[in-house]
Amino acid sequence: MLSLTVVKSTDIAPFRKPLVSRPHLGNLIPNIVIGELTMVVPAQLTAEAVNQLREGIDLLLGRWSALQMAVQNEWGGRDTRQKAQQLAVDIYQWLIRPSEALYVDELENLLDDFMLSLNTEIDDGSIEEIADNLMIIHEECLEGNFASIERLRQSAPQIAAASHQMQVVNGGEDDSDSTSSSGDESMEMADGVDPTSNMADMTLNESARPAAPIVDADGWTVVSSRRNRR
Repeated sequence: MLSLTVVKSTDIAPFRKPLVSRPHLGNLIPNIVIGELTMVVPAQLTAEAVNQLREGIDLLLGRWSALQMAVQNEWGGRDTRQKAQQLAVDIYQWLIRPSEALYVDELENLLDDFMLSLNTEIDDGSIEEIADNLMIIHEECLEGNFASIERLRQSAPQIAAASHQMQVVNGGEDDSDSTSSSGDESMEMADGVDPTSNMADMTLNESARPAAPIVDADGWTVVSSRRNRR
């Protein structure tokens, strides 16, 4: 019998149920008996569920602070954004593999390998959180349940607004002709904006914010740890 280990859920918006850690088989339709053989047939995504899943993947990756930092700073080169878009495609293809059990460990490795390809080492626990949440939305899509994706979608306008505020502040800092009063105004705006909010920090109710990334002697960008990798 396949055993499932359920870990205690951290307070990650918009998900409010325990996260299935490993392994994960997704939703299965009743067994089909053919002669003396029993076949377990995986449930199939409907056309609507496919679109919802794709959007959910994009929304989750958009909330991943470490990935968005890498994209904005082009840590993986000038085509970092294109690489991030391809990551979403790769995740979708991984989730819809036919007749294969899905193990969250493998998804974590996929995410970890991708971030390493961007010269970024992640040790803040976000890889596990993103992987768990991707598994959740996939299972919910198989069930025709899009509630978590809808909550992600509803939070998107707030993320965009915070991003726009940061762009205004940064633009003001680059203006060499700005007066001291306008500079003070920019500083006031900066004080009112959380630098991680445009990346939609996955732990929205945590008071502690991730520290700034550190570049080690070999040129790797290290995202500081909140919790150890499993």
